[in-house]
Amino acid sequence: MIAMTEGYCLELSENPVQFENASSVNNVFFDEANKQVFAVRSGGATGVVVKGPEDKNSIAFRMDDKGEVKCIKFSLGNKILAVQRTPKTVDFINFIPDYPHLEFSHECKTKNSSVLGFCWTSWNEIVFITDQGIEFYQVLPEKRTLKILKSQSINVNWYIYCPETAVLVLSTTVQGNVLQPFAFKNGTMSKMPKFEIELPVAPKPAKMILSERDIAVATIYGQLYVMHLKHHTRSTNYSGAEVVLYHLLREGACKKAHVLKLNTSGKFALNVVDNLVVVHHQSSRTSLIFDIKLKEPDCPVNIHQPVLPAQSIHPYKISVTVPVAAPGQASVPCELYSSTWSVFQPDIIISASEGYLWYLHVKLHPTVNLLQDKGKLMDFLLHRSDCKMVILSVCSQMLVGGDKGNLPVVATVFDKLNQVYKEYLEAEQAYTLAVESGPSRFSNSYKRPVRSQAVIDQSDMYTHVFSAFTEMKDVSHKFIIAVLMEYIRSLNQFQITVQHYFYELVIKTLVQHNLFYMLHQFLQYHVLSDSKPLACLLLSLESTYPPAHQLSLDMLKRLSTANDEIVEVLLSKQQVLGALRFVRSVGGHDNISARKFLDAARQTNDTMLFYTIFRFFEQRNFRLRGNPAFNPGEHCEEHVTYFKEVFGEQTLMKLPIV
Repeated sequence: MIAMTEGYCLELSENPVQFENASSVNNVFFDEANKQVFAVRSGGATGVVVKGPEDKNSIAFRMDDKGEVKCIKFSLGNKILAVQRTPKTVDFINFIPDYPHLEFSHECKTKNSSVLGFCWTSWNEIVFITDQGIEFYQVLPEKRTLKILKSQSINVNWYIYCPETAVLVLSTTVQGNVLQPFAFKNGTMSKMPKFEIELPVAPKPAKMILSERDIAVATIYGQLYVMHLKHHTRSTNYSGAEVVLYHLLREGACKKAHVLKLNTSGKFALNVVDNLVVVHHQSSRTSLIFDIKLKEPDCPVNIHQPVLPAQSIHPYKISVTVPVAAPGQASVPCELYSSTWSVFQPDIIISASEGYLWYLHVKLHPTVNLLQDKGKLMDFLLHRSDCKMVILSVCSQMLVGGDKGNLPVVATVFDKLNQVYKEYLEAEQAYTLAVESGPSRFSNSYKRPVRSQAVIDQSDMYTHVFSAFTEMKDVSHKFIIAVLMEYIRSLNQFQITVQHYFYELVIKTLVQHNLFYMLHQFLQYHVLSDSKPLACLLLSLESTYPPAHQLSLDMLKRLSTANDEIVEVLLSKQQVLGALRFVRSVGGHDNISARKFLDAARQTNDTMLFYTIFRFFEQRNFRLRGNPAFNPGEHCEEHVTYFKEVFGEQTLMKLPIV
């Protein structure tokens, strides 16, 4: 299979599920719940082969030929097989180890009714859909029988089942446009509020208008929608077909929420891929992509145009085996948008005639050139599952031009990224607080927030965007600084603590271009927030920019938690008296190490400085203990010896306060 992706936003999966194609002796069925394809030869007498995406090996078995198979599905976990051959009964075969591999049958209980189909809702629960209602059963494999759990009488034209949510939607009434949903969970069946699909003016006499092929049920952004493909008719004024999305709620009335404008007519099919609604148009062999998140706020019904221009699925080639005369494999183009294609929710396309099941994929890189509005592009990308590297590449490309007029766009993009970043940080914090509050307030239902790819944090931006951006030779340093400050502004706006390495990047850039006046202003007006790493960086700049030393000390002082660092800095600069004055100013002079200060004073080779420091600590000893001598634990013996050698034996004397 060959499928390349340049310039195409949609592609078929590279490794499709392959099965024996449909023919006069082989019937093909698809089970949407297990995503399995059944190839049934001669009613099963010559074999049934089941293939699915999660099955490492296909399942193969034989059945007795008891007539044409109308429907065949495994229960969840492939434990029990159900086969419908007649309008009244469904047959079952156990596939549970150590259970008898014998068929047993069950007839629907409603008289004069026909079974339209069935759906497994768990490994041993099944619902029969008849033209007169639904019957919900528990299958008892050990007894080879069924137990009725619940039933509901209702006229049924057709049905659609959504396995992801276990919701069954029935079409009722003569025109078929009143839909009645049922929800299944843990052996219970709940009737949800019914709703009506809007139809054009009804013809006379009344007949069924709403067809099963014009309805799909899918989950989009975690919400369940019934999608109605509303075709263009001459009696209506709107131009082209449209897809109407009804928001299906567990409780409360179903509401018309979105209208997707197709702006053309013809045959259509629907998929949902990565929360995008993809509408395939057969005659033009193109697909339209819609994102219902890109909408006006507080709108009862949102009207949507395609988010991207109409385009085809990427050309695809199918491998074929060549004759023995020329052994090997060749490939031929696959007919896209074929009339033999069957489309299933959410993202499956099946060609029964060719024996392929594909998953439809959305490729994000091509969208970057198709959506010129960077704000809209970012909104689109942030809702996709595999978006991180694409977003980071967009950010990098956006900065390459170095156009200062582009700053408002840059600011918009940063704000969109940091809003998602902030929401994640808040969710993480709320989870942490809930855990720390103890079992009484923390329930197992409170799940740790999942960090999606849309969360672009400071480390991501630094590594993939800014570290390379600040090294660009052909970009103005003023633009570089403006962009860095714009990102810091955005972080501050969302009350996200700026990591020190971003400040370091700003300072490094300023120093490289000798913009010391700007550095001074940024520090003076606290544009760069105080931190110990930043203060240490400033200290390292002293040889290049002497005022940086004082700026660093001022910053450390403002931090109030960095007193030890300030002392170390001053001592390293041989400013011993300055260090002592600072310690006294913060009230810590009774606890400081005498030896540390005496060591520093000796290293200056200034005997009078040493004399002053030595006398200060003698005075402290006398004040605290009534004796000027140093305790043995202070390890000052060598300094006492040095003092005697230089100044001789002298008594304690009153010294001026330093």
